[in-house]
Amino acid sequence: MKDSPEIQQLKNSIIAGDIPKIIEDFMRIALKERASDIHVEARKNSVHIRIRIDGVLQELIEYPLNLHPGVVSKLKLMSNLKIDEQRIPQDGRINTWIEEKEIDLRISTLPTPSGEKIVMRVLDKSKKIPDLQTLGIIGRNYERFTEAISQPNGIVLTSGPTGSGKTTTMYSAMSFLNKASVNIMTLEDPIENQMEGLNQSQMHPDIGYTFASGLRTALRQDPDIIMVGEIRDKETIDIAIEASLTGHLVLSTIHTNSAVDTIIRVLNMKVPDFLLVSSINLIIAQRLVRRVCPHCRVPQELSQDAQKKIKEAFEVFTPYPGLDMNVFNQPLYEAKEDGCEECNGVGYRGRAGVYEIMPMTENVKKAVLQGKPAFQIETIAKQEGMVSLEQDGLIKAYQGLTSLTEVYKIVKDNKQQS
Repeated sequence: MKDSPEIQQLKNSIIAGDIPKIIEDFMRIALKERASDIHVEARKNSVHIRIRIDGVLQELIEYPLNLHPGVVSKLKLMSNLKIDEQRIPQDGRINTWIEEKEIDLRISTLPTPSGEKIVMRVLDKSKKIPDLQTLGIIGRNYERFTEAISQPNGIVLTSGPTGSGKTTTMYSAMSFLNKASVNIMTLEDPIENQMEGLNQSQMHPDIGYTFASGLRTALRQDPDIIMVGEIRDKETIDIAIEASLTGHLVLSTIHTNSAVDTIIRVLNMKVPDFLLVSSINLIIAQRLVRRVCPHCRVPQELSQDAQKKIKEAFEVFTPYPGLDMNVFNQPLYEAKEDGCEECNGVGYRGRAGVYEIMPMTENVKKAVLQGKPAFQIETIAKQEGMVSLEQDGLIKAYQGLTSLTEVYKIVKDNKQQS
């Protein structure tokens, strides 16, 4: 990272050996740079602090090993962890204020040969939950999503890898639904945002309070809408289906790579196909791409291979309301190699969501009941207007939000894993 007054201040704190000031300084920098995570890693000769900005780890600073026990002990004290226990991983939480902003930090420690590694997930409580359109759910996707979550019952599943923004989408959906006339319950591990008007419950698997047992309890609390943090096993999906069939709307996340993969995953959990099609309203697959810095982005020359890929991606595509087809005549941009001051020399600043939203239409249900393979179900969904991850990413690239490199990074990962 480029030097700044804040980094110079952190260097001075390290030279002075002022442990509380070192921690305060690197937390302040992480907040200013919009970091999602802070990594404090003890290595052979020194300790490295790295921060994750827009999904990419960047080196912040390093300090001498002799300061590390003090930094670890202070962080453990702040998060109510056992200072004298260094043999096993521990998890804790810090709630603090930095420059008039309330910050929540989830702490995880890990023993290593050089000393304990600490990772902190940064949650800025002052940030407002974005609405669905700000996330990038627009046009037909917005209509289908809001229609599905406005149903009195059924299941809406959001899929994607860790860090793809699934929980944020769930919170935005609950913000859309949050009214005095409905009882919304959430079962979370951990509770990432405390929202007014919701009844939020923290899971404790170590004492038997799991998503499955929590879901059973939730059904006795007269809910209209239940958000389950994650569907991990057959027991949880079975109870979620039971809840949806008895007049409740269930929102949840699941770890799969695409909307169609989610159907296959649920079937592999031994859920009968007739129950799947009668309970699931809609499936979302999502990813996050980095936004190209608007201050220094440069036009991109398309190779023949890239042109061919883009043409193939839109062979089955139905334009949606609000999409100006002239956008495909616009230039594509890529990140400038050494960036600028606005993006800290990276070429990217911020992230945007890319979405694939598949409603369970009659034809999709029929294909599932007939046992058709995933690629055929996907083709049917596209013919009925589903915008694939690749298509949504490319549209956002043509709109100047991201680069072709970012789009094909997520599409490549998706295709390799499917």
